[in-house]
This record gives sequence, C-alpha cells and structure tokens, in this order.
Amino acid sequence: MRYVAIILIFITSTGFGLGQTINTYNPQGFYEQPGGMFSVDSLRTIDINFYDPNYHDTLVSYWYTDTNLRIPAAVTFSNGLFYDSVGVRYKGNSTFAWPEQQGIVKLPLNLDFNYYQLGQEIMNLKKLKLANGMFDPTFAKEVTAYDIYRRYLPSPQANLMRVNVQGDYLGLYVNTESVDRTFLKKHFNENDGVLFKCDPIQQFGQPGPSGNSNLDWLGSDTTLYYNHYTLKSDYGWGELVEFINILNNNPLLLDSVLNVDRVLWAFAVNQVIANLDTYNGLFQHNYYLYQTEDGLFQMIPWDVSESFVGALLNFNPNFNELYEYDPYNGYNCLTEPLVVALTSDPNSKYGKIYTAHLRTVLEESLIRDTIETFVSDLQALGAAAAFEDTNKIFNIIQYYTNVQNQIGGSIFPIAGILSTIDLRKPFLEANPEISKIPPEITNVQLAMIDDEEHVVATVSNVDSVELMFTTSPYNSKFKSYQMYDDGSNGDAVAGDGQFTAMLPNALSSTGSLAKFYIRAANSDAYRLSPRRAEYEFYTYFVKAPEQENDFAVYPNPSTTELFISGDLNSSNYAICSIDGKIVLEGTLDTDMKIDVSTLAAELYFLAIDGKVVKIVKQ
Repeated sequence: MRYVAIILIFITSTGFGLGQTINTYNPQGFYEQPGGMFSVDSLRTIDINFYDPNYHDTLVSYWYTDTNLRIPAAVTFSNGLFYDSVGVRYKGNSTFAWPEQQGIVKLPLNLDFNYYQLGQEIMNLKKLKLANGMFDPTFAKEVTAYDIYRRYLPSPQANLMRVNVQGDYLGLYVNTESVDRTFLKKHFNENDGVLFKCDPIQQFGQPGPSGNSNLDWLGSDTTLYYNHYTLKSDYGWGELVEFINILNNNPLLLDSVLNVDRVLWAFAVNQVIANLDTYNGLFQHNYYLYQTEDGLFQMIPWDVSESFVGALLNFNPNFNELYEYDPYNGYNCLTEPLVVALTSDPNSKYGKIYTAHLRTVLEESLIRDTIETFVSDLQALGAAAAFEDTNKIFNIIQYYTNVQNQIGGSIFPIAGILSTIDLRKPFLEANPEISKIPPEITNVQLAMIDDEEHVVATVSNVDSVELMFTTSPYNSKFKSYQMYDDGSNGDAVAGDGQFTAMLPNALSSTGSLAKFYIRAANSDAYRLSPRRAEYEFYTYFVKAPEQENDFAVYPNPSTTELFISGDLNSSNYAICSIDGKIVLEGTLDTDMKIDVSTLAAELYFLAIDGKVVKIVKQ
C-alpha cells in the first residue's frame, strides 16, 4: 500500500480565516515495508540449481561474448517458493572480471524469472540482481547508500541475501532492486517510456570501445552514442540525442527535456556520501535515465557500492583529495556538461537550489550515530553468513573494522564508512556556500481570503518568497508565483513576516489536486519547504464549485461496491488516485452502483456531476 498524506479543506466562508496546517505528499510509501523482498529486517536464502553441470564455464564464456545470454536454472527461495525455469547470467564489470581472473567463483548474478516463463515473478518482481560485494569488506555500503538516496528521489532498494549454488554455499550477497518496468511502474505509475542504462559498453580489462556516459554532444547520428549508453526500452535513441543536444547546445531549454530537480538531488547525495563512481565523481557512469510521459528525463542512481569512497581510494595516493573534493565541480567533472549546466556556478539559480539540497542531505542524512546504528544492525543480521563466506576476499575482522576505519588490505586500500563521514562532513560544513544562512520557513497554511484559496507562510531572513505550483500528475513542471508581505494581493498585514499567494486558477471545474511548495531566498541562500521538495510537496484537493444537486455514497469505506443516491444531472463518474490520476471511470448503471473491487486499498476521490467525495477502498 502507498501511504500518502493529504489534507482536504472545503472552505465556504468569506473573509480571512486560516486553515489547518498542511501535510505533505510522502513518496516513501512507494518503497517496500517490513517483510518485503528488500526489507532489512530478515536474511533470506536463495538456492540456484543449474541444469547444466558446466554452468560456470558457460556463463563466463557468455559474459565475454554476449552478456545478455542466459541459461536455465531451478530456484528455491527461503519462503518456500520454487521456480523450475529461471534465466540466469553473470553480471557486473570489475566485480565480475577481477574475481574471475583470480579464480574466485563468487561472481555477481542476474536472475530473470520472466525469461523462460512469461509473467513469472518472485514476490511481485521479475528480476533479482545479486552483487557479490567483492570490494566492500563491510557488505553495508550499498545498502546504506540506497537507504539515503531513497529519501530524495526514486531509487532502488537493497539488502543482504545468502546464496547457494548447486547445493553449496556460495556466499553473502547484496540483493539489489532492478531498474526495470516493475520499478518504473511503482515510482512513476507508467513504464513504457524511454529507458537508458548509462554505462559504456567496454568490459573491464578487455580491448574494445572506450569512453563514458558523460552526455557529451557527439553529433546527430544516433549510432555515435551506441558505445556509451544501453537502450533498455523499445525505442529512445532519438529522444536521448535530442536531450544531449539541448544540454550541450541550448542549455537554457534544459528544463523542457530534463527533470532538473531530480538530477540536483542525485548530485547532492552523490557528493555528501562521497559516491565517486558516478556522474559528478571519478567516472561518468552508473546511472539510469528514464523519460516519463511529461517528456522529462529522470536520473535514477545505480550501482552505489563505492559510496563512502570505498575501493576507489586506490585511484589517488593522496587520500585527502578523495575525501575533500569540490562538491560543485565534483572530483573530475570540470568539463562535464551536466555539471557545468547545473552546479558549477553556486550563485546561479540551479546552484543555489543545489546548495539547499546539499545542506538538507548533510543535516538530515549524514549523521554518524544514525548511520553507525543502521550498519551495526545490518551487519549483525549478516554476521553468520559473512563468517561462513569463504569466497570473500576480505576477512571477518575487516568486515567490522572497515566500518570505523580505512583499511590497507593486502590487495588495495578501502575507505571506511564512518572514517569517511568524519572527514567529509566537516569539509562540507565549512564550505563557504553551504555554511551560508538560508531563510526560515514555518507555519505553512491554507487560508480563504475573499472567496479564494491562498497559501500563507511565515518566512524570516528573506528577500523574496515564491509559491512553486503544479497540477501535473507527474509531480513535475512546478511554476513560480510570487508571495507577498506588502498588505496587498491577499496579504493581511505588511511586513509581519507572513507571505501570501493565491492558489493559481489552473484547476478544473470538477476539482483538482494542487501540489506546491515554498521557495524562499535571501542574498546568500535558498530554503525550501518541505525541505525535500520537489520529491515531497504539499497537497490540497480543491473542490469544484457547489451545485444545487447533491449525492451520497455508501458504504464508505467499501471493499467491493459503492452505491450512489441523490439527484444527478450526469451519470458519468471518475475515480482519481491521490496523485491526481484517473484510475476508474465510467457511467452509473441503473442500480447506481460502482464496482471498486479491482482497486487497491487506498484513499481515492470520486467525482460526479462536478462534485467530489473522498472514498476509502478497504
């Protein structure tokens, strides 16, 4: 079930009256709750039994010749589920090639339950991606990082899993959620758009094409991009090249093809948790781009196992340069077009929004004690499995010590989780842009002023305040409207610190879900409310104008059927989800009945005859 908080305020009085404090849209409901596949509350076991006794040699050969090839296996899951035909292949790049070259059999696995049997799923998923944690002694860096990313933008989830192959224990793995149609449907309520995995096609240690996925303009010929990006949808090369063209050659139009705020959040988390293995780090790869139905590409993080610097410590003998690198230009990104366009100038609008995001992630999520507790609980869950894992390259002592400290290792140095925080956090806090004092926003409310709905907020240390507003079902394309504290435009008292703006007249006659947040600026910095905007925002369902006719709905809540009574001018109805999308529509039958049995158990809005009623499906 998706848990989204929403406040309904139906105001009929005139004059000035403050409404109830507004709740926020909470996208955390899209992530799995305890007991789900990626929950960190349990350690499951998966048994993989290949029909081919030479499976290892076959899969290794496929990795070098065509990584998309799979072979069948029977899979048993720890909850008793059995699958006799699952398509399996080796995955990864350096995490495959390095251990394979060392003769280590613990290689990363990709399981496709839908490959041989269409529609086959495991706990509502078509794929499992099992990372071998080869370069992370703690087995906790990727799980911890995704736990932070998910607070600010749509992100995969991860946990730990025991893996047996051919009846033998292969080792402890990190179970990572696939960015596929199931993921897209969950987070965007649609999944048929353009999807690219942004990773160059070269294989670790192998000859062949070289490059990265840095979004450089290579020309209008789409084939020039084939070595740098992998198309995961049925179409999309033209759309990707158009986006790259605008980014490089007409960046003033960037927000027409890119959900800029998603990228700013991704970049902010990358920088705060020192994930150097992605676009604004050491290497420009390890992310997805998905174009939603509003025409905007979204950035989705991927393969964050080198967060908290990790094994990338060996790329610079001056370790401090890896812990203390510029958050605005990244470690190695002075000419990368997306960094140049969005974050390299901290005094630009995007630069100041990015700084606000950096400050939010730093203050909310880079908390040493909280992360230490999370990692400790995760490691306690996986301790026995890690101890029994004879295929890992680091020992059980390093499993624990690498949480607190950087380790030298007999192979290469690995940065510690908490030791990275101890160096990275004070460096960022001392940054002259991040340390600037932003405005404060409190007491965001709705008010009825002269028969019109207004937003009122108390803001201090501020020069200007904007109401950022949209009714987009894709939670995008927020537009700016000025808020006033001058005694006009609905504002009650000039100079009292209460800023006011009327909700824009962009709402349909049958009622609409208004989505908005507050953006305040002074000469130094920006502040957003909610602080995680635009991933979170305030919601307000605006009721259509009152009409003479009326109707009643019963039973409400309902499990199967709704009955309607009353005089209606129209029998057409629509049921909308809390994010404003129509999930069911039709015409009332002679029994004035609506079948809602197919709807998920959630809160909805029923619109008939220009009137809206809240309904609950149980």
